[in-house]
Amino acid sequence: RYPLETLGAERAATVPLAVISDTVIVAAGARAESAGVQVPMSASAACALVPNLILAPRDEAAEAAALEGLAAWAGQFTSFVSLVPPHGLLLEIGGSLALFGGLDVLLARVRHGIDALGYSARFGVAPTPLGAWLLARAALEEPVTAVQRLPACLAPVPLTCLELPVRILQSLRSVGIECFGDCSRLPRDGVARRTDPLLLAYLDRALGKRADPRLPYTSPPTFQRRSSLPGEVKDTQTLLIAAHRLLLELAGYLQARAGGVQVLEWHLAHRRNPATRLTIELVTPSRDAGHLLLLLRERLARVALVEAVVYLGIRVRDILPLAPSSQDLFGEEGVAGGDWRALVERLRSRLGRSAVQGLKLSAEHRPENAWRCCAPGQGIASALSSAHYPDRPLWLLDPPEVLRSVAGDPWLEGRLHLIRGPERIESGWWDGHDIARDYFEALHVSGARYWIYRELREGRDWYLHGVFA
Repeated sequence: RYPLETLGAERAATVPLAVISDTVIVAAGARAESAGVQVPMSASAACALVPNLILAPRDEAAEAAALEGLAAWAGQFTSFVSLVPPHGLLLEIGGSLALFGGLDVLLARVRHGIDALGYSARFGVAPTPLGAWLLARAALEEPVTAVQRLPACLAPVPLTCLELPVRILQSLRSVGIECFGDCSRLPRDGVARRTDPLLLAYLDRALGKRADPRLPYTSPPTFQRRSSLPGEVKDTQTLLIAAHRLLLELAGYLQARAGGVQVLEWHLAHRRNPATRLTIELVTPSRDAGHLLLLLRERLARVALVEAVVYLGIRVRDILPLAPSSQDLFGEEGVAGGDWRALVERLRSRLGRSAVQGLKLSAEHRPENAWRCCAPGQGIASALSSAHYPDRPLWLLDPPEVLRSVAGDPWLEGRLHLIRGPERIESGWWDGHDIARDYFEALHVSGARYWIYRELREGRDWYLHGVFA
């Protein structure tokens, strides 16, 4: 099913779909199979059987890229992953068992992850790479942890699962050999004289009698993947399902590097129009696939696609260090302010980057110039170090509002009582916007607290400049 699953299993579950190579069916979806489509049926016969069958050409380049994406994802479980094209992976897990709490836990994690990515898989566990591979091909999923058990456990593997030259397989069938066990029971001297030396070498590698070195897969320093779609898609939900697979792969890739991302670039390709490009920016690095998907959902909600999407791509240029979350005494994950960051990221995805800003203190006495916009979270350090600053309201009026003056006292729907001040501020002579004011904290009869000032020049009027509460 791998050629089909690289197109997105979610589409195959809702329409009769099959993948063809030349004119032959190489994979069929559940609906197509239930209607009688089988591998390797001809495309014409399949279409005659299922008139509304959708045929997707096999994309071997996309399959190879998907396999590399899976290898990068699998790096979160082990430092050694090897490709077995066209649709296999070998993971050396001996050094990871203690980290994950044993073989059963590790296998469950890998199975769950593969399923979440939308792939089906068969697993084989053995002390040798080829032994594990043969067990998986034969769907013999009982783990084999001792080399001594390999001959018995590999014995039922059918001859069709052995990846040997056709001439060797035909020669073995001609003398009644049907499985791995039959091969291993043949006299070694006779096999060496009468058959190709490849056979003995193959058997020895499977049984651990001969070294079987494999090339490790090295993932690229940046993450760039694309998801094939079986046809043109304009439905946002379908795009999000494809995006979720890419984000799960990204999360595994980042987990292997103890890293996170702060900027994601999405690429929605169209057949005729230029691609739609979306950039998602986070307050702090993250590798939470669910949260990253939510941010994409918010962004897509305010984007009008000019045309259907033919494929979806993601690119991450910079991988940033991401410390694991700490736990408290009882093993619960610490929050460390993550909730407000998630809220800010959602708001920026929905409303736009410029709609949500942070505030940062500036070295300036004039109240209207004593702050400036910054990225959310950047102003925290300056706020924490501002204990020596006098109290200032968070809400400033721009411009300040002129107040009535009754017998020289400020009024705002009643007399304001001055409870603190004056604080004289004279500044700005160097840029032509100088001020000279006496500031007071004033209390209204309703209990509201205001920040007001009296102009020391030009009539000595009262002004409302801010609201404390």
